[in-house]
Amino acid sequence: MNKLTKLKTIFLVSLTLFLFQACSSGDVADSIYMNGDIYTADANDSKVEAVAVKDGMIMAVGSKSDIIKFQGTETNMIDLSGKTMTPGFIESHGHLMGIGYNKLELDLMYVKTYDELVEKVAEAVEKVEPGTWITGRGWHQDKWIEKPETMHKGFQTHDKMSAVSPDNPVYLRHASGHATFANQRAMEMAGINSLSIESLQSKVEGGEIIKDDLGNPTGVFTERASTIIGRLVPRDTPERQDQALEMAIEELLQKGITSFHDAGSGQDFIDRLQRFKAEGKLKVRQYVMLSGRQPALLEEWYEKGPMIDPDHMVTVRSIKLHCDGALGPRGAWLLRAYSDRAGHFGHETLPMETVEEVATIAVDKGFQVCSHAIGDRANREVLDRYQAAFEKYPDVNSKDRRFRIEHAQHIHPEDIPRFGQMGVIAAMQAIHMSSDRPWAIDRLGEERIKNGAYVWQELLQSGAVIINGTDAPVEPVDPLPSFYASVARKTLDGFPEGGFEIDQAMSRAEALRSFTIDGAFGEFDEDFKGSIEVGKVADFTVFDKNIMEIPEMEILDTKVAMTIIGDEIMYAAGE
Repeated sequence: MNKLTKLKTIFLVSLTLFLFQACSSGDVADSIYMNGDIYTADANDSKVEAVAVKDGMIMAVGSKSDIIKFQGTETNMIDLSGKTMTPGFIESHGHLMGIGYNKLELDLMYVKTYDELVEKVAEAVEKVEPGTWITGRGWHQDKWIEKPETMHKGFQTHDKMSAVSPDNPVYLRHASGHATFANQRAMEMAGINSLSIESLQSKVEGGEIIKDDLGNPTGVFTERASTIIGRLVPRDTPERQDQALEMAIEELLQKGITSFHDAGSGQDFIDRLQRFKAEGKLKVRQYVMLSGRQPALLEEWYEKGPMIDPDHMVTVRSIKLHCDGALGPRGAWLLRAYSDRAGHFGHETLPMETVEEVATIAVDKGFQVCSHAIGDRANREVLDRYQAAFEKYPDVNSKDRRFRIEHAQHIHPEDIPRFGQMGVIAAMQAIHMSSDRPWAIDRLGEERIKNGAYVWQELLQSGAVIINGTDAPVEPVDPLPSFYASVARKTLDGFPEGGFEIDQAMSRAEALRSFTIDGAFGEFDEDFKGSIEVGKVADFTVFDKNIMEIPEMEILDTKVAMTIIGDEIMYAAGE
């Protein structure tokens, strides 16, 4: 071989090695996840052995032998050790600041009797100066294992609580957020007494001041009547608001939540999220609904249009409207009177003309509308207003609108198919079925419960998309009890044995989709997240048990092992 040939050979070999190394370096994964059960939530509900990730995005999924080819010397090999990995769980309806405040105020979620509530208030009084407000949330009279001796319209009276807090105003929100309980001191400050109650009631539309048989206020206020005292509660300092947000974010990570839909907030909250993002403290992806209770806020956003974050961390493109109350305080708006309160139909808490007006503007401006509607009349009225708005813009595709009804707990059978026909998303929280079904039958009666309450399969068969969540802090911000309720339709202690209306249960694949890819669809982000597929972000939730196969009751014992966002482990159990 002459010298020229040798040089050519050396050059070609060197070039080949260079090109091979260049190509290989481009195919080397930053991370590989393997040795676990990996459920993708893709169109085929596939299960794979391993996932390769580069630059925070999924580059390959498949068998272990296929994915191991992407391993390089710097690849982070994450051994799942038999655990189960799914797409990152998406909480599709919650109240982020409320989650944080539950840790800073009286948490009454697990109180089992009125006497226990009084005891917690008494303990709080001992820790503060006279005159200091005592606030909290989470009481629910229908979940108490023992009812008070004196009740009016299904609620307790303030007497015992006032006796232990004579010098401190007390303001406690119902678990649903649709009623409040105040003591004598707080009512005195608001000017509420037997002489003023009728005058004040006349000024509050869409709410009720509950009174006893003698016309005295009991301390319970439902729906918009709560504002009579709520407006007196001092505003939190910015420092305390930051603390609440930080605590809420950490709680989400511990519960495996990678994305969160905040159900109704104002500009201050959005600004705080933006600041947290800039400071690297946000961690969990946020999808914010603008509060419809602030008309001036909506006008400002109509002018500037949706804010769609290219980083997928803080997106604002929806509007939350509060159209009725909740079943617990009998505020849900019904077509027929409550079974346990004759002549009472609940409350229309927002004029339906406003719903149609906002919906029409939203279609034009590119905003999604998310309307709180629990009762069958509220659902029907909202669907009617959505339909009127859609008809004004017939060329706008339903996938470009993706209007939602939040909760959709009780729907008249004639209105169930309309969700699929109109492309309206049912943003439901399966855990409400588990928590509410035992007592909700008293509110609605057997017929309405069986034919129109928590009808997940009928909605799915209509072609509707169901997205899941917890409505935290109404319920704990833990998706696993809601996942369990989706498939078992039982209370958290396993009652009844066969489940409530079990024909409406979701399959486990449907339940997983409601927390992942369908949740992403509910915020227009299904091309970026929600399933484990090539080209999507590496947001994963890892559980210590296989929630897709273990017995139902074991789902409730399952723990989050890791929460991963953009290929970064944000939470690891035990660390």
